[in-house]
Amino acid sequence: MTTAAPPDSPAALLKRARETVAPFAELYPFQHQFARVNEAWMHYVDEGPRGTAPLLCVHGNPTWSFFFREIVREFSAEQRVLAVDHIGCGLSEKPASGRYDLAGHVANLERLVLDLDLRDITLVLHDWGGAIGMGLARLVPERIARIVVMNTAAFRSKSIPLRISVCRLPFFGKLAIQGLNGFSRAAIRMATTKGLAPEVAAGLLAPYRRPADRVAQLAFVRDIPLDPGHPSYATLTAIEESLESFRDRPACILWGERDWCFTPEFRREWERRWPHATVHRAEDAGHYLLEDAGPAVLGWVRTFLEAHPVQ
Repeated sequence: MTTAAPPDSPAALLKRARETVAPFAELYPFQHQFARVNEAWMHYVDEGPRGTAPLLCVHGNPTWSFFFREIVREFSAEQRVLAVDHIGCGLSEKPASGRYDLAGHVANLERLVLDLDLRDITLVLHDWGGAIGMGLARLVPERIARIVVMNTAAFRSKSIPLRISVCRLPFFGKLAIQGLNGFSRAAIRMATTKGLAPEVAAGLLAPYRRPADRVAQLAFVRDIPLDPGHPSYATLTAIEESLESFRDRPACILWGERDWCFTPEFRREWERRWPHATVHRAEDAGHYLLEDAGPAVLGWVRTFLEAHPVQ
């Protein structure tokens, strides 16, 4: 008689991960990796030759490492590429009482980077990945070689769309996001200008089937720090103030210009802070830039990496 693995053990998480991706395995054909970070299991993919300068892809809400699948496929033949799932997201453990604030996500990512001893990192950041990734960079600047940002922010803003603002309302937000999966379902329609193939939409939704799978999505929305009284305001302020120290680091700004959340105003703010950065605009793309303009993005990233080789 065999004993079932505990529900949050690596064996159980691996089994669940394989079952989750089975319907779209051709789109996500990567080996599943798990690391213990700050009392929870983080899932990540880690493809490509060791000993090469790694790309580290950091997603936002409500996506997961699946969003970066074409980055992994495109570049892992020649260099190491990692894409993480934040705790509570994707195929990572989703503890009901997990720490789901900005500082907690930064600490988790730092733990993974230190445990894997990643150096000469190229950050590839989207959505909340901007604040989380630059939070990492602030803590370990000596490990960061290059930075790619796409439709994201790592600085304070008073700009928040009404459709997201209403999701912060106590009862409505919990019902809409955690109860009805409204945030993920809305995103597969509203974050893209060209629509998604059914299997891609299914892949984005797959890890978030049950209300218990969506606790971090709700927490991300509530964690947007708009005023000094917010618990994450000081953390974001410190991250914002550190951006100046990366002013001369090779950087690339890629933007879907029809993003109604991270509008071109946010791109212009990045350009103001990092005037040295290479900038590419996808005029007809939305927030899910890699879905709307994937081939162009891959070409821009390749050109940037070749123009700024890690010494």
